[in-house]
Amino acid sequence: MAFAKKTASDDVFSLSAFDPSKFSDTFRDFAEKSSSKTKESLAKVKEVTEEASKTVEATLQSAQAGTVELGMSAIGMFRTNTETSLAHLESLLGVKSVSEFFELQTSFFRKQAEAAVEQVKALSETSKKVAENVAKPGKDAAEKAMSAFKMSA
Repeated sequence: MAFAKKTASDDVFSLSAFDPSKFSDTFRDFAEKSSSKTKESLAKVKEVTEEASKTVEATLQSAQAGTVELGMSAIGMFRTNTETSLAHLESLLGVKSVSEFFELQTSFFRKQAEAAVEQVKALSETSKKVAENVAKPGKDAAEKAMSAFKMSA
């Protein structure tokens, strides 16, 4: 049984099988592809960051506007309640009898209770509207992200 003579090209561990020009071409291709993918990823991160920044800015603007709206509503309610109370005090100064006093007081408390119910309804509606406006930019951004995710999948 004779063994076949091996040549240098048959030896996989031989240095003569290593071609540096092919290695540098392969490495260059790998580096270019990696660089390209990195640039694409950074562009996507930049885009997402800008969108998130816009969303946060819009949310903060909505929150600020809503806070002003709620504050103005509350001030209006305080003004109305104060004017009503002062008018009631003026009417109490002209009371001639105990029965008239109780009638004025009963009427005032009933009107104040009705006004309080209306004011709570108005504040509730305003708060709901403000909450929807504050949540809208985030909701829109989430829907946009989900649709983009669905398109890429």
